[in-house]
Parts: sequence; C-alpha cells; structure tokens
Amino acid sequence: KAAQLWQKACDGGEALGCNGLGELYRDGKGVGQDYQKAAQFYQKACDGGIAEGCNDLGFLYANGQGVKEDYQKAVQLWQKACDEENALSCGGLGALYAEGKGVRQDYQKAAQLFQKACDGGEAFGCNGLGILYNYGQGVRQNFSTAKQYYGKACDLGLQLGCDNYRELNEKGY
Repeated sequence: KAAQLWQKACDGGEALGCNGLGELYRDGKGVGQDYQKAAQFYQKACDGGIAEGCNDLGFLYANGQGVKEDYQKAVQLWQKACDEENALSCGGLGALYAEGKGVRQDYQKAAQLFQKACDGGEAFGCNGLGILYNYGQGVRQNFSTAKQYYGKACDLGLQLGCDNYRELNEKGY
C-alpha cells in the first residue's frame, strides 16, 4: 500500500514520494528489491531538491548498486546533499577525500567534512575524524582528541568507535 501511495505522490511531482519509493525498492519492502529502480526514483527526488535522495543515490554510485560504480558522481551527489546539511553525505564525502576516490586525496578537506558530519550527529563522521587525529592525517596528531571523537562515535551507537576508543584506552591515552 505504501508503494502505491508513494508512486502516486511521485507521479504527481512530489519529490518526497519519489524518495520514499526509492527507499522501498532499495530495501525490497513491499516491492521486489531493485537497485536500478531505486536509483531512478532517488534521481527524481534529488532533482526535486530532496537532499536525502541525493545522499542515497550517492551511496548507490559509490557501491555500484543499480548503477555503474562512479566515485566522481558520488562526490557530486554527496557534495550537493552535504551543502544542504545532510550529515551522512558529509561523512561519505569525507571518506572519499580521505581515500582519494573520485577526488584528489585531501586529508584536510576530509577532516572538515568529518567535522561537519560529526557535528550533525553522524557517528561515522566522528569515527573518521578520530582516525585522522589518531594518525595525524590532515590534522596535528593528538591521541586525546582522537579518543574523544571515537567516544562520540561510540555514544552515537557505532561499535567501531567503541573498539577504537578501547584500543587507545588500552595504550594509555
């Protein structure tokens, strides 16, 4: 029933309906899982100004699900969504800058993006920033600061953040 209603909304030009339909096809809820259809609906949502649609389409491009893997396209989509304060997109974009995928590797830019993601309550952004401080990439190495960001990631429910925090704690930081 939800799929029918989202479809009707999307057909009527409501971008949020297209985004909802994209989620159903991505997750296979009420419809058969179909990443290609999810990508089509996310594109409509993104074109209609829905930052979440741009974010989700970026993930499909980054992972090659339903579309050809294309990190440059993921960068464009995540930048658009990050500019609209989508914290998850800022974190994904930060990871691409840290890894040099689709863009020239730039740890300072990654740190800025991870900070924006973390400030927005995105656990992966906090953990990513912790990693940069832990290894002194794009920021001055600081184990205490790394531990703080790992702790925040853990508090936000990311097990990897908890593991990284524990590892620094066991080393005496």
